[in-house]
Amino acid sequence: MQCELCGKDSDLVVAMVEGIQLRVCAKCGSFGKVLRRDIPQAARAKQAPAKREPEIIEHVVSDYAQRIRAAREKQGLTQEEFAKKIMQKESLLHKLETSTFEPQIELARKLERILGITLVEAREEVSAAMAKTEPRSEGMTIGDILKAKLKG
Repeated sequence: MQCELCGKDSDLVVAMVEGIQLRVCAKCGSFGKVLRRDIPQAARAKQAPAKREPEIIEHVVSDYAQRIRAAREKQGLTQEEFAKKIMQKESLLHKLETSTFEPQIELARKLERILGITLVEAREEVSAAMAKTEPRSEGMTIGDILKAKLKG
């Protein structure tokens, strides 16, 4: 494990340094107050395996404009009549039907109910944090940043 201050590979402790909680080596721990020993990453993984569940995200379908226009025309309504029916401005309806404006989920749901079509789909997405499988082995430490700043 790498010290977050100097970058040294060693056993770490969790310490409060300048009001910030950091994972540091014993030497850098002397710059602040040592709170506890840090549990190695491998031991943390054995303690509680992280459950990775995909997040369900709703989004408006890409061909929403064609679907709205076709359903409105199927009901035999003009843009003006339909705009009054849904209590929206005619200009908004025109923008929706020309793909100039993508409706928010709430408006899309309202249009779905009135027109009897599907505009919102659910999609599973795995966030970047959940997709991460290996611990970060390299990277900049606070010490690296300070060294670079002193050189420049």
